[in-house]
Formats: sequence, structure tokens, C-alpha cells
Amino acid sequence: MRAARLIKLVLLLQSRPSMTGPELAQELEVSERTVARDVLSLSEAGVPVYADRGRAGGYRLIGGYRTRLTGLGRSEAEALFLSGVPSALREMGLADAASAARLKVSAALLPELRDAATDAAQRFHLDAPAWYQEPETPALLPAVADAVWDDHRIVTRYLRKDTEVQRELEPYGLVLKAGVWYLAARAQGDFRVYRVDRFASVDRAEDGGRFDREATFDLPAFWAERAAQFARSILREEVVLRLSARGVRQLPYVTERAAAREAIDAAQAGGGPDEHGRLTVTLPVESADVAYAQLLALGPEGEVLAPPELRERFAAAARRTAALYA
Repeated sequence: MRAARLIKLVLLLQSRPSMTGPELAQELEVSERTVARDVLSLSEAGVPVYADRGRAGGYRLIGGYRTRLTGLGRSEAEALFLSGVPSALREMGLADAASAARLKVSAALLPELRDAATDAAQRFHLDAPAWYQEPETPALLPAVADAVWDDHRIVTRYLRKDTEVQRELEPYGLVLKAGVWYLAARAQGDFRVYRVDRFASVDRAEDGGRFDREATFDLPAFWAERAAQFARSILREEVVLRLSARGVRQLPYVTERAAAREAIDAAQAGGGPDEHGRLTVTLPVESADVAYAQLLALGPEGEVLAPPELRERFAAAARRTAALYA
């Protein structure tokens, strides 16, 4: 445990010009006194850690000292090789850089850990695209990715419905969702989401070019919030359903999952199942047509009660199905 902490301390000091005692204590989750003892131990072991005294003081490595990554354990090495998504790196034009980085890390590992990359790759694989779709890489994705890495503003032509609009964007981050690439960018002070495959052109801005990234911007948190907003924004209509116990279990798998679970929870809190074990729920849906396509998957485990037009469509479908199997 202490050996791992000492290695982390050295790597922290390698990555920054200097760090104060409180900063190191916070990163290592120990007391400042423990940090001081660890620094002394490193000095005695020959690691050139220098302590600057005074209010603005701290700890730093001197003489350009670098350490090899011999402190990595097998689980750490395997996790490192799992951190990339090969298909995403390839689509962004970063496959060669990622390969070179993996080779450098492999060369720094202890001999008995050299097979960590192969072990990890043969045990876990992330297949990002959705089922029943042929993934297509947007032609302009590498240009967008370069701008994201460089914090460089871009001037774009973007296809929005049937029109083409010009936008100057500050590209903050890329998200790969079910095989589709999205760009999180700031335009005129507001953060928005753009589908990369809808860009007709992407050029770097010439006047000034680079932008100052907001230090507080959190891409995963931003995406989670926008994804939830989008899912709710398209649910503009409601359907009343009577579900069997099996239908209750199936509903989250045939419609928008969060909306389904909330509808079920509300129905159970508002009275629960009837004497026949059926639960009546009010479900937000995108449209009657979408609800028809989705809820057919429930078969006899779900009965549409409202709206009347949708109930009649299901009744007609049931009659046609019964005629086929008569």
C-alpha cells in the first residue's frame, strides 16, 4: 500500500513543476505529516525530491528526474490498455498515436507484465455501434477532432433539417453514442450539441483561432444532462396502458427506459395493481405512431386504454393477427 503511494507521489511530481504539501496530501488521501515522511523516504532511496521552504514552497523533482513505470501492477497495466476504444481512435485519425503510446508503455513495463495488453484485448472488447446498423465514419470527423485537441475555433456549414446554416464554434468535446458521433461546442456563449455527420464543411477560424476553454466544463456531466433533456423533449404525448406483471417487466425494454420506470413507479405508488394483478400506467411517448410500433412488442401483456384511436389500431392489429392464426 505504501509502495504504491510512493510511486504515485513521484508520478504526481513528474507531471507538475511543483506541488504543496496540502495538495499532495489531498491527492494521496493522507495527512501532510505522512507526505513529509514519504518525501524523506524517497530522498533516502535516491529520488531527488527537493522541498522549497516558506509560504509559497512545496515539493519538486530536480535534475529532470524521470522514473520508469516499473510500479505498475498487472491489474493497472491491463486497465491502461483497456482505456482506449480502438474503433473510435481509428475514426478520429489517432490509431497510430495510440499504438505508439502503447508500445512505449509496454517497453517500460516489467518483463512479466509485457503480456498485459494481449490479455486485456482478448478478454474485453467495446463494440460501440448499435445493432442492425452499418456504422459510417463522418468524413469531417478527423478535422473536428484536431480542432477539439487544439482548442481551435472552427467555421462550419451545418445541415439543420432542410437548410444549411453557418456557425462559428468552440469545439469542446466529442461523444460517440450508439455509433453516431456528436460534438459538444459553444456557440455565441451557449453550449450545444451537433451531429458530426451533418457538417457540410469544417474550417479553422483564422482570426485569433484558439479559444480559452472553461476549466469547469465537464463533458460526461454535460452529455448526461443533454441526453436526458433530449429524451424528455421528444415525449410529447401520453398513452394509458394496463399491464400484466410480465408486461410491467417488459415495458422498460420496448420504450424509453427512464420514462417507463417513472410511469411504473407512479402507478405503483398511486394504488398498485388491480385485483387481477394488472397495473394501469400513464406513459409519455413520442407520438401515437411510435407508441404503436413500440408497444406491439408487448403482445397480450399490455392493453392500450387511451387514446381511443390508438386502442382501435391495436384492436384491428389483434383481429388481423387472430385471422392469420385461425
